[in-house]
Amino acid sequence: MANPVTLKQKELFGHPIGLYILFLTEMWERFSYYGMRAILVLYLVAETATNNPGLGWTNDNAIALYGWYTMFVYVMSIPGGIIADKILGQRKSVFVGGLLLVAGHSVLAIEQMWAFYTGLILIVLGVGMLKPNISTMVGGLYPKNEQNKRDVGFYIFYMGINLGAAAAALIVGYVGENIGWHYGFGLAGIGMALGQVIYIIGQRHLKHVGNLVIDDRDEDEKGDSKNLLTAIFKHTNSIIGFAITVTLGLIIWFGGSWSYGLLVIGLAFAVGVGIVVYNDGNKVEKDRILVTYLSFLIIIIFWGSFEQAGGLLNVYAKQKTDLSLGLFDVPASWFQSVNAIFILVFATIVASFWVWWKNRKKESSSLFKMAIGVIIMGWGFFFMSIASQEVGYNAAGEVTAKSGMQWLVLAYLFHTLGELCASPVALSFITKLAPERWMAFMMGAYFAATGLGNKVAGLLGESASEFGEFTIFTGIAVFCTIFGFLVIAILKPLKRLTHGAEELESAVK
Repeated sequence: MANPVTLKQKELFGHPIGLYILFLTEMWERFSYYGMRAILVLYLVAETATNNPGLGWTNDNAIALYGWYTMFVYVMSIPGGIIADKILGQRKSVFVGGLLLVAGHSVLAIEQMWAFYTGLILIVLGVGMLKPNISTMVGGLYPKNEQNKRDVGFYIFYMGINLGAAAAALIVGYVGENIGWHYGFGLAGIGMALGQVIYIIGQRHLKHVGNLVIDDRDEDEKGDSKNLLTAIFKHTNSIIGFAITVTLGLIIWFGGSWSYGLLVIGLAFAVGVGIVVYNDGNKVEKDRILVTYLSFLIIIIFWGSFEQAGGLLNVYAKQKTDLSLGLFDVPASWFQSVNAIFILVFATIVASFWVWWKNRKKESSSLFKMAIGVIIMGWGFFFMSIASQEVGYNAAGEVTAKSGMQWLVLAYLFHTLGELCASPVALSFITKLAPERWMAFMMGAYFAATGLGNKVAGLLGESASEFGEFTIFTGIAVFCTIFGFLVIAILKPLKRLTHGAEELESAVK
């Protein structure tokens, strides 16, 4: 079967036109997601007896729901990836995901609790189908011998994500906070509908990518890939991995936390399938799959810290930050756009730095960049540690003095620089190392790791009421610094597991 990316593609500014279709589709999808994300926690904690009533939840409960929601948004990428790999292909999966997202955001505009939860569920399912597969399609636009060009393509794609995110927080955030929460949710749905229309119109530029990959190996070679769930119970290592995870889940369940226990039991299937995927490869593929799995730990740590943005930092901006700017009060949700705006400003600068750095024969592997990203992002929380010391309270625990908004801006600046080092190359790293027949699953696993990071973020945010913001912010900063340097310390053995995948382009040339 011919490799579709060897076909002649129409290009614009040196990249396939299909990249720009996916760019615009993802831009509007992220507009809908980040618009809703910017106001979700604020809506949950808003008082019920106001002109723009919310649900009146406590900070802890709101951040807890945010953590569960954002986790499942990304964890559902695993079944979304499997469906794409084995049933629909990536291109059709993105289409189905878009339909679910349009429905979910539209339902959220209805002012009923059943609509609120139904909308969240539909969005979770929609992102699970769309997110891993559209990213995989970007990688599929480029031949294997164009790794550097693929990296640039992912940076362009990443710009689309952040254009949508920047506009969403400003527009949806303002509408939600000042006109009505449900008008904001509805506006996010309109954005997703535009993205779906663009994706449909642009299909002629995507027909050669994202199709179902036919596994043309003979039956013996296919082995366990034919039936993943039953394959879990055919091999000792997958049975052990599954059993250990289930046991851990039961211990947590009977220890008094049934929800987390159930989550871990559910993840047992992901662990089992992950081991089956590992077993399916040859020696080189197994090593590359293993190092990809190890990189997921970096992803969990990164997003577990970074995603304080939508939860704890969002509430902090609303309740403990002086938002007055002359005669204008800055909407708290607008701070959700700061990261995206900084990305638009610094993306090219950071990308150019890494090109310059590589040309000087310095260490520039994806794993190194990811570790540096964790460190820089972690340092941003030192600014929040300073901010937390400016907040004053009276004897009743009420806020009497607020911190300056400059600390939030500086924190988001460092978070952005860290993200630009880590996130785009992480996406590209997976498309370089994953076997083509498991590409969507591996991308789904990446986003599932992102989801687990989001849940970690929720847990940390919840604990701020018990331990205090200073402890949480400082702890994150210190831990990320230590963890990042540990990854750098073991970089050589990790790179050996890639078998030179990142040097493929220069070797071909």
